[in-house]
Amino acid sequence: MKDHSLFTQIWTQSPVFESVLRSVQIVAATEATTLILGESGTGKELVARALHDGSGRRARPYVAVNCASFSEALAESQLFGHKRGAFTGAQCDYDGQIRSADGGTLFLDEIAELSLPVQAKLLRFLETGEVMGLGESQSRRVDVRLVAATHRDLLQMVEQGLFRADLFYRLQVVPIELPPLRMRQGDIDWLLARFMNEFAERYTLHMPRLTSKARGVIRRHPWPGNVRELRNMAERLVILHSGKSVDVDNLPHELRSPDSRENTTRRFHLPENGVDLEAIESDLLRQALLRTGGNKSRAARLLNLSRDTFLYRLKKFSIQ
Repeated sequence: MKDHSLFTQIWTQSPVFESVLRSVQIVAATEATTLILGESGTGKELVARALHDGSGRRARPYVAVNCASFSEALAESQLFGHKRGAFTGAQCDYDGQIRSADGGTLFLDEIAELSLPVQAKLLRFLETGEVMGLGESQSRRVDVRLVAATHRDLLQMVEQGLFRADLFYRLQVVPIELPPLRMRQGDIDWLLARFMNEFAERYTLHMPRLTSKARGVIRRHPWPGNVRELRNMAERLVILHSGKSVDVDNLPHELRSPDSRENTTRRFHLPENGVDLEAIESDLLRQALLRTGGNKSRAARLLNLSRDTFLYRLKKFSIQ
């Protein structure tokens, strides 16, 4: 992608991802609450940091919190703070992560992991801008921009009663959805070369050379761990095969195992009596639209289709 100070750690040549990053630049300059959606390893934390660095709050605190790291009992205390003696083990006053971000940006990663009571308190903070810690009698106003992220389907969690609907709609003022690596055509080879070059320089080693068969296996892999998984593999190849030729047998087991390759190419089993393919396609299109509340771009991504292809198929089946 074109060089930009906001994206020094986010590399891509994918038009799909470049479009997302242009949206990030626009949103960064606002004060909007932002929800970043995407699979694990797609770069949600890097985008959150870019939103802060591109905002008027860039000189103020940036506090990143992984909600999955909290036990349910401590989550409220960690986020909102507590007074000394508020509970067993509270030996001193603690401001909490929200007040630590006053004037800046609070990034709540894996927000879906918060319990319903903590979600309710977070919603109140978003609506009032006030925080009251455990054991405190008065609330305090703080000025914090909230950026949240999750790899889970929040709308489905709302339907299951696991996530508050009012908090979901309050967070989703500006949603940003990051495409998985398998949808970033052209990025896999390019990113792998950049990562291997980075690690070769770091460890003073030589770049390994990939055979055409090895490259083919790498391109066909679905990369469930996304860019993080690709980066880890690049480091492993540089360390173990410095300056050597890397063939399929030298790739990690999860890329070269027959079971893995079969699972990536045959995800559905054809029933004995066959299927009505057009009926299945029409049903999946409708399900995708329902899941995304009618958002055609997100629905297209759920089906791993380009927006134009998705629109063509909607027209084909006369789906409004």
